[in-house]
Amino acid sequence: MGKELAERFPVARQVFEEADDALGFAISRLCFDGPAEELQLTENTQPAILTTAVAAFRAARESGLPEPSFVAGHSLGEYSALVAAGVLELSDAVRTVRARGQYMQEAVPVGTGAMAAVIGGELSAIEAACTQAAGEQICSVANSNSPNQVVIAGNTEAVDRAIELLKGVAKRVIKLNVSAPFHCALMRPAQEKLGQHLERLTFNEPRIPVVTNVDARVATAPDELRDALLRQVSAPVRWLESMRLLLGKDVETFVEIGPGKVLSGLMRQTNRDVRCLNVEDAASLWATLAALAVRDELV
Repeated sequence: MGKELAERFPVARQVFEEADDALGFAISRLCFDGPAEELQLTENTQPAILTTAVAAFRAARESGLPEPSFVAGHSLGEYSALVAAGVLELSDAVRTVRARGQYMQEAVPVGTGAMAAVIGGELSAIEAACTQAAGEQICSVANSNSPNQVVIAGNTEAVDRAIELLKGVAKRVIKLNVSAPFHCALMRPAQEKLGQHLERLTFNEPRIPVVTNVDARVATAPDELRDALLRQVSAPVRWLESMRLLLGKDVETFVEIGPGKVLSGLMRQTNRDVRCLNVEDAASLWATLAALAVRDELV
């Protein structure tokens, strides 16, 4: 991922070079060539996705993408949003998310935790099932993604109990192939370690207002953004509320930056009346600029 961007846009290539220098190894090689098994280790996945997203954003901005009115990022994506808004330097962000990945993986031994996607069903009913299934363990909502999709996380046994309880509540429940139970209380050891890391970083005033995952509201104070980034490690990603907040502010065009179009799909489940565009390679970049009526001015 990101290889074409680096080949065609010098500003994107500079992003990958900066990330390589910051990390002390070639994350660009993993992004461009794999191998997939190494790329899929969360300590590599996190800086790889962040770097690719920032490369796509800078290529798009240099090519004429207007400055957004707001930025938001889902979980790890909040780091990309903060770099885009000028809150964090890219070098600090990639080092931090690599450490974040390591801390999250270390927090829970492999096999101890699990996650499951719940398709359909009322949020209150899903929360009740999680509470019933937890007992003395952990089971809770990890992501509220759209009106039709919620992800739960916790101890493996508790999540398995919740899956059984949810069969009568949801249309479908899919256990996810993940390396750790993200965004639940089992991640608190990772949060504590990350807190020490974040304290050493400089957080700048954002050029663009940021909608934070953990509070689903606009934040502009550097200390507030630091705190929100820390709390999101063990707290649910309130993506649906975040998107509804932006819809309430009359945002009509959403541009997804980085590999894939998952967030665009979630928005279509939330509101089909708004326009969703994306930038992940040269073709999608030009298509987005054309849709925004800025392409003709650049040619």
